[in-house]
Amino acid sequence: MPESEPCNVDACAVRDTLLIIGGKWKSIIMHTVHNQGTIRFNQLKKSLPDISQKMLTQQLRELERDGLIKRVDYEEMPPRVEYSLTALGISAGSVYKTINIWQKEHLETINNNRKNYDDWMTDQV
Repeated sequence: MPESEPCNVDACAVRDTLLIIGGKWKSIIMHTVHNQGTIRFNQLKKSLPDISQKMLTQQLRELERDGLIKRVDYEEMPPRVEYSLTALGISAGSVYKTINIWQKEHLETINNNRKNYDDWMTDQV
């Protein structure tokens, strides 16, 4: 949506929420931290082998900045840092559950629509 257009309050709220909790990695990180309770960085990295260390660090910083994840640095040797969900992060679980329900109800239809579209596009060439 161009910046010059006013944003519908509800549409902006959804967009802004998805920017906070969405993306390729945030839901997976939040789910993993939720299941572990408290988790160290290297444990989290091992649980998510497809994410780079740089991307994991970036995503954790964004989640921490938004108040969804708490980072505790014990300032000891060897260094130990632990992550856990905040109350706000835990409350985001209901949003993820709603999205998950919607996805399960509609994924087959979406996949069929994609296939039909792709077939149609192939026929156009």
